[in-house]
This record gives sequence, structure tokens and C-alpha cells, in this order.
Amino acid sequence: MTVFHRNETKQRLPEALCGGVVAIGNFDGVHRGHQSVLNRALAIAGDQGIPALVLTFEPHPRTVFRPETPVFRLTPAPLKARILEGMGFSAVIEYPFDRSFSETSAGDFIRATLMEWLHAAHVVTGFDFHFGKGREGGPAFLMAAGQENGFGVTLVDAFRDENASVVSSSFIRSLLADGAVSEAAAQLGYRYTVEAEVIAGKQLGRTLGYPTANMQLPPEAELRNGIYAVRFRRADGTLHDGVASFGRRPTVDADGAPLLETFVFDFSGDLYGETCSVSFFGHLRDELKFDGLDALVVQMKRDEEEARALLAGVRPFGVIDRAVCF
Repeated sequence: MTVFHRNETKQRLPEALCGGVVAIGNFDGVHRGHQSVLNRALAIAGDQGIPALVLTFEPHPRTVFRPETPVFRLTPAPLKARILEGMGFSAVIEYPFDRSFSETSAGDFIRATLMEWLHAAHVVTGFDFHFGKGREGGPAFLMAAGQENGFGVTLVDAFRDENASVVSSSFIRSLLADGAVSEAAAQLGYRYTVEAEVIAGKQLGRTLGYPTANMQLPPEAELRNGIYAVRFRRADGTLHDGVASFGRRPTVDADGAPLLETFVFDFSGDLYGETCSVSFFGHLRDELKFDGLDALVVQMKRDEEEARALLAGVRPFGVIDRAVCF
């Protein structure tokens, strides 16, 4: 998988990737609604024998316009690229989004980006995609531009789940804020996953017989505090089941910053400085304050047993889940 950044030097796209099918969108979460757009692009590219690319924007536009309230990213750029690679895309184009770019007219975006840079043969987007200054470019504008410039356009209707509800990133964020990771997985089509560097902690878990791999999630992450059954992936791709605590550790460090602390089953070794991922399979309980360390250890043993039992029977939902969590 190749990730390209459109920058001041106007990095040329390799010839082998020009003239492909381009799926356009933010695709935060790469959820089942996004997948309906992305799979259509892959199908068209396969039928025509041309490359399939994703054009997305970094950082998320809401972070640019409302920096005081940065958006809770379901899939930061590196994780999103890994998911898209697992789906079968040849490349991801991460276009820098800033206030200057937001002033670009819809026509200039078509000319400079889709035609002169990507040489797009076909564009696939959601039915409500808008672009250009003041959102002047909409579906009708894009269809007309395709006819004028010789590229095909496919608009994909909103995807609805089994309950006829539209799948959205905002709804998935609300599920995660409630700790409903199983329900979020049903919307995503794979288990919610975070990725971060393993950092040093106070090493209290080691003295209790439960050493943990500690990660600092972004402050805007809205995952509910609590204990989760998880799967831990090292940088080399090896997988381990585990149980993780996300929160402020009320029994031992109530005033500390929120941390994701994962006890990795059947593993001993040094993970410090390694960028790893944690996939959430089930919410076991909320964070509790115990009357001393002995009571905490008793509960941790119960949590481990419950997590092992839950993870023993899990199966992948599909291609993405298999690539990320299995």
C-alpha cells in the first residue's frame, strides 16, 4: 500500500496509478456505509482492469474549522490506510486540508486534482458528497463535470443496516462513549481498534502479577471508562488476546491521566516504544474503586477469566475484521 501526500512540490503520481477509479470521502471509521462506496469503486476498477485509489483529506475538516473541539477520530490516518489496504486498494491519497484548500472552487478541484494530477477515469462517492468553496460542488456538479471531462461518476445511496438505520460515524462514536463496543462493531463491520505507542507506566501491575502495556489515547477519544476483552497486535503482526482497562485507575491513581492498560495473555517481554494496536471485543464492566489491592487482584482474575472465555469463541465478521483483528 502506498500513501501519497499532495504537497507544495506537487508530488507526481506514478504512471501505474494514473487513470484509475477514485473513491472520494473522509471515510473516518471505514464503516459499513463507507464500505458500500469503497466496494463499488473496487468492483468498477476490477471490471475495467484499472487501479483503485482512495482520495481522503487530512486532518479531518472539523478539526480545521473547530480546533477547540477536535473530532474523535475512529480511524487515524495510519490505521485507515491499513484498513483500506486490506480491502484491496492500490493507494491512498491524503490531501492536506486547511483553510486555504477550503477556499478552492469546485471547478479548480476537478481540474487540478481529479484531471491533471490523478487523471481519474471514474469517481465514486456517496450520494451527498459536496466539495469546493461553500460546498458549491454537489452530485449534479460532479456528474456534469464527468460528462465534460470524460470521466465516469457513480453516486452510492446511503447504506442502511438490518434495522433500516443509516450507518454513521457520529452514531458509532456515541456507541463507543457508552462502552457498546459490540454494537459499534456491528456498525463498523469490524472490531473498533486503536493504535498507539506503548509507554512506561508506574509498573504497579507488574508487582500484582498483571504487567500491562500502557497507551495514551488522544484526549478527544470518547471511549467509556471500563474493562474490555481485547486482542493485542504487535508491530510485527503477532496477535495476543488480553484484557484492558481504560480510565483513571480509581483504586491506585484517581487523579492520573486516562490510560489504556492491556494485560497481554501468555506474553512476557519488553514492548516499550513499540506501536501496537488494541481491538475491542466486549465491555466486561465499568471502572470501579476497590477497598485495597487484594480486592482489586481478585477482580482482575475474574476479568481475565471472563475475557478468555469471550475471546475463545470469536470469529471474523469479514475481510476487514480478518485483516485487522485476526
